[in-house]
Amino acid sequence: MPTSIDALIGQTLVFGIPGPRPTQRDIKLFRDTHAGGLILYRINFRSPTQIKQLIRDLEESLGRRLLVTVDHEGGRVVMFQSGVTVFPDNLAFGAVGKTAHARAQGTIEGRELRRLGMDVAFSPTVDVLTDAFSPNIGIRSYGRDPRVVSRLAVARIRALQRERVSACAKHFPGLGPATLDPHLDLPIIPVKWPELRRRHLIPFDAAIQAGVDLIMSSHPLYPHLDPTPKTPATFSRRIMTDLLRREMGFQGVVASDDLEMGALRSLTTVGQAAVLAARAGHDLILCCHKENLQRHVFQSLKKAYQNGELSEKNLNNR
Repeated sequence: MPTSIDALIGQTLVFGIPGPRPTQRDIKLFRDTHAGGLILYRINFRSPTQIKQLIRDLEESLGRRLLVTVDHEGGRVVMFQSGVTVFPDNLAFGAVGKTAHARAQGTIEGRELRRLGMDVAFSPTVDVLTDAFSPNIGIRSYGRDPRVVSRLAVARIRALQRERVSACAKHFPGLGPATLDPHLDLPIIPVKWPELRRRHLIPFDAAIQAGVDLIMSSHPLYPHLDPTPKTPATFSRRIMTDLLRREMGFQGVVASDDLEMGALRSLTTVGQAAVLAARAGHDLILCCHKENLQRHVFQSLKKAYQNGELSEKNLNNR
């Protein structure tokens, strides 16, 4: 039986697996780390029947339920090749500006994803675009007007959650101005507090008021928000706890983006990144692809607890 600290660490972890069916190695990973969440990608999908069987087989082998998650934004960010409706990217919805369209999208997505066994859709993207070139967000955003972004995102969030699929507003506190893709590099976003509040926080505040279940953080450095060296939003207690929790009043689940991204590799190891994310205030730690890194995350969190770097409060932030 796992010790209480093993179980507490495990409930914060969301891992992916490398194929369309759980192998004995995958099962052992989830048993050893007590990981409570599963994220699914294109490599996991063959058919609607198969993806439901994958979830069922893994849960039955473990003897427990998992939090099943997927990046499902529409457009180019869709992980399942059938069984779902592929809607346009958010920028097309923003150009039309019809609240009813976003609401319909959320309703249809919610019903389809729930039938496939999903608990969480890591969407919608509520980042607000600026004049800066955006190689990562771009068409994933509803646009430049925070009021339009807010209105469409709220309609979609409420519709998704009405169908019993948790929505996730991302990427806090705003990835729209990033001129580098954090999957590959470390963006530095020079936004200052007045602009952040006037533009980028508005959709997040609207999502919170609408009852969004999750908010996902982002990996860039925001030197005017937290000047601490080598402290992206993912590691920043000033941003993730003081701002999001205390000032904005968010009481839901805070998820990290994938810790395997290139933005964080330039700063520290994935294990230390997990520790810093937990200390900053994250409830869910995503490490999505490589087994050795997933095990490193678990061991690093456990060691940090044992040496006093983390407390149970850090692993159970809410």
